[in-house]
Amino acid sequence: MTSGNGYPTALGASSRESITLLGTDLARDVMGSVGFGELAFWLATQRRPTPGETRVFEAVLAALADHGFTPTAIVTRLTYLSAPDSVQGALAAGLLGGGSRFLGVTEDCGRFLHDVLASADALPTDDAGWDALALETVTAQRAAGRFVPGLGHHVHKDGDPRTPRLFQIAAEEGLTGPHLALFAAIGRVHPQVLGRALPLNGAGVCGAALADLGLPLQLLRGFALLARTAGLIGQLAEEIRHPVANDVFLSVDLDNRSVAPDPYVPDPLPDETTGGRHG
Repeated sequence: MTSGNGYPTALGASSRESITLLGTDLARDVMGSVGFGELAFWLATQRRPTPGETRVFEAVLAALADHGFTPTAIVTRLTYLSAPDSVQGALAAGLLGGGSRFLGVTEDCGRFLHDVLASADALPTDDAGWDALALETVTAQRAAGRFVPGLGHHVHKDGDPRTPRLFQIAAEEGLTGPHLALFAAIGRVHPQVLGRALPLNGAGVCGAALADLGLPLQLLRGFALLARTAGLIGQLAEEIRHPVANDVFLSVDLDNRSVAPDPYVPDPLPDETTGGRHG
């Protein structure tokens, strides 16, 4: 039994004659007129993006769609090998791997930058101010023994090609906001603290760009997964035509070697009576 107000939604609703989506007629006003990236933004914010916002958003989706034989791609192919009757299972397996090392950095970086900005007394107005805030931020992370999200890449050690391109697109559309400004400053100053230069990675700059678009921080990883879904469909399409998953499986299965057990030993706990440690 529902309340008097029912279940309100501004998203999809159907009648016998039509489907309404975001206050518009789906068949008449959306299909064939609104691109999928634009619609995804619209669905998440319930406001239609400007053309510039759509361009930046879709550039982020393109940047995150596929990056080769990452763990998410490999597990999707292997799951399909094991259960070719379950495309949804293969896709889900790959998406479940979107975490702190792959894809999740987008959300981690966006949230990190936002927390820094929210705690600042006032936002800088020039590069010198941004550099000072970035230097303070990186120094604090180093002192706490924490990584700076979005800094470093296991392959693109000399620079992630996605990063300058996304900065360029955002600048062309007048959408370089405080998150991108702080991220760029981190890229400039971090060698002073870390003693070496690391690249600003593509997942991190995507998080900064999405945050500057005003998208919900809690959903930033969701947008990365949206992009990667397209990439995983591509991985499956290629696997069907040119399979490699069985070779990956056999390379592990045929190359395993038996070793002696290595029993797990838990960390010692304090001795409650003496204050010392057991063992």
